Amino acid sequence: MGVTEPFPIQALTLRIALQGNDLIGQARTGTGKTLGFGIPLLQRMELPSRGVQALVVVPTRELCIQVTSDLERASRDLGVRVHAVYGGRSYEPQVEALKRGVDVVVGTPGRLLDLARQGHLDLGGVRVLVLDEADEMLDLGFLPDVEKLLSQTPSTRQTMLFSATMPGPVVTLSRKFLNQPVQIRAEEPDEGHTVPLTAQHIFRAHNLDKPEMIARLLQAEGRGLTIIFCRTKRQCDTLGADLADRGFAASPIHGDLPQSVRERVLRAFRAGKIDVLVATDVAARGIDIKDVTHVVNLHCPDDEKTYLHRIGRTGRAGEKGIAVTFVDWEDLTRWKLINSALSLPFPDPPETYSTSPDFFEAMGIKPGTTGRLPRDQRTRTGLESEVLEDIGGTTGRRAPRSAPGARDKSGPQRDAAPRDSSEAAPALPPRSGEPRRRTRRGAASGDAGGSPAAAPPTDQADGAAGDPAKRRRRRGGRGRGTGQAQDGSTVTSENSTAANG
Repeated sequence: MGVTEPFPIQALTLRIALQGNDLIGQARTGTGKTLGFGIPLLQRMELPSRGVQALVVVPTRELCIQVTSDLERASRDLGVRVHAVYGGRSYEPQVEALKRGVDVVVGTPGRLLDLARQGHLDLGGVRVLVLDEADEMLDLGFLPDVEKLLSQTPSTRQTMLFSATMPGPVVTLSRKFLNQPVQIRAEEPDEGHTVPLTAQHIFRAHNLDKPEMIARLLQAEGRGLTIIFCRTKRQCDTLGADLADRGFAASPIHGDLPQSVRERVLRAFRAGKIDVLVATDVAARGIDIKDVTHVVNLHCPDDEKTYLHRIGRTGRAGEKGIAVTFVDWEDLTRWKLINSALSLPFPDPPETYSTSPDFFEAMGIKPGTTGRLPRDQRTRTGLESEVLEDIGGTTGRRAPRSAPGARDKSGPQRDAAPRDSSEAAPALPPRSGEPRRRTRRGAASGDAGGSPAAAPPTDQADGAAGDPAKRRRRRGGRGRGTGQAQDGSTVTSENSTAANG
């Protein structure tokens, strides 16, 4: 695989993990934690086997696919069967794979529990259990599911926890799942939490000016693949559509998209068919994509953990990267807490706009660059060139929004032709008797349920007996009760007449 020298986390954990000891591993993002637990896990397999020997639990589907791919590559010559189990895909292929036999299962908690309840996944023979992104897995949202999974595994198992951030309360909580664990931190005590090769830039920016600043930032010299993190799914859709309209090959990814679309977007991003990924925190943990040169935070992250995991998508495996964070005026207090927790030198970000010369100089943007990508630079094939795979699973809570200029021909198309009124609803049966007519006061005459004689007399100002006066909607209030009907007759409403005395 081209790996000739171990990263510090690998050099420290391999010997301990190969002996079967429980451990807690902490290292900065992009420093090889997957192989830190993957190599001992694969090396300890007893082949041939009759059931699942190892279980790797991850928080997101994208990370599940990536970890599975890494383990498959590492076990290519060992004959170990690795399979991914996650939601959004149909159950049948996963059930069939488990019936044929799997040695290592990588999965998300929800789908793992579903298959275990249905009797398709037997965890009674698990010898090695790994919680990747352990601080997220032991959060209140995942903790009940994780506890249920652990209860189905033998107490003699080896348990390993790995993450880039490991707060004290999480470590305390994790010890009840581990047996005399060894805690490993692959950094010196005085080293910073961030990767030194990642250049960080913090700007105080106005929310309405951020799209223009990002559009100019995306035209910086030497920019490769870029990930832009947003707080909400709606912000992802809005910014993705805006960048596509400006000529950039951008696409959103978040939890509301169908799983097939999420995988399609990531494949296109890895292949370079799109070069701007607008994402929520679904892509903030563990995702390892080569050539990501820039990471942008559209808003100030919620805490220092989120900040570390987001900017960790660049500057991985010894490569250089650039992390840009835009801070609103109302988020200054939050940013100062993050700055203090990580010991960063940006306590007071400078006020910056899309036309600021300092912004152009710091980001390497040519003077005169505008907020639209020139047509001769629009060389990416776009998301529509990536095939949409039919995975047969759930389709998500709502369909993805189409970005202007990035039409997706593989998705369902709405019929733009107007519907015939006869097709909108079945025709009602005809009424008996005279046709129904509505009078000035809202009472119906000639209705099947009443007598025409019981209806109040209609206004016959136009001189035609039996014809109701033609009403005309007019603006105004007091003193505007009199108007002209279409035939020139005068129409006076009771309300306006009474108001005028």
